[in-house]
Amino acid sequence: MSVSIVQYYGAQTSKCGYCAGTNCSKSHGMHAYRLACEDYQDLIDRGWRRCGNYCYKPQNDKTCCPCYTIKCDALEFKLTKSNKRILRRMNKFLRDGKREPNEEHQTPGQPKNGDGDDVAVLSNVNESQPQIPDKKPSIINVEHVESLVQARVEQINSENDIQVAGDPSASLLASNKIKGLAPNLNPPRKKAKQMRLERRQAKLGVPHEPPQLQQQPKMQEKSLKDFLSAPRETDKHKLKLRLVNVDGEEFKRTLPQSYELYKKYQIAIHHDPPKNMKAYQEHLQHSPIKHKKIEGSPDVGFGSFHQQYWLDGKLIAVGVIDILPGSVSSVYFFYDPDYSFLSLGTYGSLREIDLVQTIAERVPALKYYYMGFYIHSCPKMRYKGKLSASYLLCPETYVWLPLTDDMRKKLDEKKYHRLNPDASAKDVNEFLNQHLNDVMLLDTPQTCVSYRNFIQLTGIDGNRDAIIEYSKLVGRVCAQRMLYVNMS
Repeated sequence: MSVSIVQYYGAQTSKCGYCAGTNCSKSHGMHAYRLACEDYQDLIDRGWRRCGNYCYKPQNDKTCCPCYTIKCDALEFKLTKSNKRILRRMNKFLRDGKREPNEEHQTPGQPKNGDGDDVAVLSNVNESQPQIPDKKPSIINVEHVESLVQARVEQINSENDIQVAGDPSASLLASNKIKGLAPNLNPPRKKAKQMRLERRQAKLGVPHEPPQLQQQPKMQEKSLKDFLSAPRETDKHKLKLRLVNVDGEEFKRTLPQSYELYKKYQIAIHHDPPKNMKAYQEHLQHSPIKHKKIEGSPDVGFGSFHQQYWLDGKLIAVGVIDILPGSVSSVYFFYDPDYSFLSLGTYGSLREIDLVQTIAERVPALKYYYMGFYIHSCPKMRYKGKLSASYLLCPETYVWLPLTDDMRKKLDEKKYHRLNPDASAKDVNEFLNQHLNDVMLLDTPQTCVSYRNFIQLTGIDGNRDAIIEYSKLVGRVCAQRMLYVNMS
């Protein structure tokens, strides 16, 4: 059983990595010891994002550069002319080993002129990383705490078993508590009526779909998969992609190469060399999302991965991603500046969209590609909105809205915008004070209790204001499902 365990740090103020302002970047943060993949999916659908084990949510109505969560529907994605040009350039390089004439004398990391293909690559392709609070999380034994939660679930099960048979409402309440503590990832089952109808149709030989009128075949536009054709024996260069879990042996084996590549990228592109390998691992290897394979998950399972790009046996790029129940979430991307003529930043995004499309063939619910934050007030970060079928998250009602030219105009006029045009719309997952009693607390390394029981046992409010603030930020479902570390 996987349970999310977090320690809330409260409001944070720091220097902004986009406008370079001092003490103007506002956010809320928390340390995640462990995150169930479905909980992290719910968190990013409320504007949260992670950097290593640190999770943060910008205060968009107060911060200097509002950050709107952005995603792309991979199944509705359409290639642009620029996308196709980048894919053809890569295919030509792999096939013939030749660069375009205007690229022969290009300095690594130098922007190309004309078509703007490299906007995403040569600007800050990655978001500015948050300034992690200088605060040590409480020391706990995560596996032991998980066993405490498991015992709590069994206790609720036992209480449910002895409910009076004539009081169905009490049994329902206990059942809901169990669902809150143990999230369920099983896909929804079909209704019995629908199943009976399908069985009858199968017996009669009736197709599920009504017959379609035959139409004249149309010339179909080449898809992303068409451009990513299998390598041929005659190719001058061989590009292989490997998806490695961050806790696996393959990651450990290739750690020296990935660290050297990251260091080269940070120095050439961002002029910001990492302190050491440990800092690299804390940033891009360590993850609160543990790898797991369950029924209904992709073949690779859920968790945190590095998608490695090997060119003729040399590591030239790495995409750091989280594979979640409803999405592939991009965490970071770095590459060898010597190959910037291949527009690797954009090429990597297209490859990650292809990964989503491939997974969706087996897991239809997993069809979104999350790109992190769209920062409209920072022109160099607007490139994320260039992918078709993109949506922004309303920072107040947490519904997704298409990124249109009209929305861009509104953000031109005012950097913070509610986005949702329905003034009466509310957050359907809003946490109210009446839900506080069901928030689960880790009060000591050995004690897991609900807030209600904590008050009864101690007679004190136990950081009530901070718990309410945290619960409103993560939403009612996560607040009642995740374990809040209430230790100083």
